Amino acid sequence: MLDYTEYNNVFPSPGFINPYDHKGASAIETFRKSLGGVLFVDRVLSQLSIGQGTAYPPRGENGLRSLHQQICQSSASSIQKISVLYYLLLDHDDVHPGRSHWADSFAEETGLPKKYQILMRGLWHMDRMEFKYAIENLTHPSLPTEFADEITITLVRHPLVNKRSSTSQSDYTLALAYFHAAQPVFTSSEALELLFGALARTNVTEAHDFSRRYPEWTRQQLFERLVASILEQPEKLGARGKELVSAALTGEEESWFQEYLRHGEGRKSKGANVLLRMRGVVTGRLSSTAAMENLAGYP
Repeated sequence: MLDYTEYNNVFPSPGFINPYDHKGASAIETFRKSLGGVLFVDRVLSQLSIGQGTAYPPRGENGLRSLHQQICQSSASSIQKISVLYYLLLDHDDVHPGRSHWADSFAEETGLPKKYQILMRGLWHMDRMEFKYAIENLTHPSLPTEFADEITITLVRHPLVNKRSSTSQSDYTLALAYFHAAQPVFTSSEALELLFGALARTNVTEAHDFSRRYPEWTRQQLFERLVASILEQPEKLGARGKELVSAALTGEEESWFQEYLRHGEGRKSKGANVLLRMRGVVTGRLSSTAAMENLAGYP
């Protein structure tokens, strides 16, 4: 097996384009800034106690030699060390015309298991904000839901833009595709709230069903967030509102619905009375004529 502790066995010889020259390092820093100041490789290095938060990107060849040494001398397992080196070789492949295959050759010569290659390639694409390619890797069935919260947060915060829409609406297709394929169990409230927000703006019924997975206090918060998302899109109030008011709400949900729209934050919206009347028709407490009078003007 290849001795990865020998620098010259891993990286291309001098003369090839260095991905960590001034231009390359600046591009990486731009991605880091766009991603909130932290790359996924930063998280990997931090977990493995490699570097002090400034290890990546290395600066020039001397910086790369230093980082290689830090990786090899760390307490990480051999597979973890090889995985990080594989990530660095993806950087080298990226800056050469025709996409060289140093990373794949290295993985073959060191016996790096396929699932680690898939994980690191997925994280590499996340760091380059190539999200479509990232989730093609990160939803592979062989992978654990590593960094699931961070991946979800990133995908929701950087949605696609539906250019066909006159309002340039956000398209959460990739975030929801990752969620449905990976089925992650979130450990942070931020990831849960952002994912639910994306669900609520995309599919009312699915978001409602999703909210029912959680204990009562969380359920109430999510349910109210769902109602709020409907009110936030007045141009779709008729269709999206109908989807919710037609649902078979539990007694608790009915109470939350009424309270939020009559006395809570929802009462401030012009659409609150419309939703209340629509629900009144469904439950038989109000005539359909009265509700239609309020619904006029809402698609």
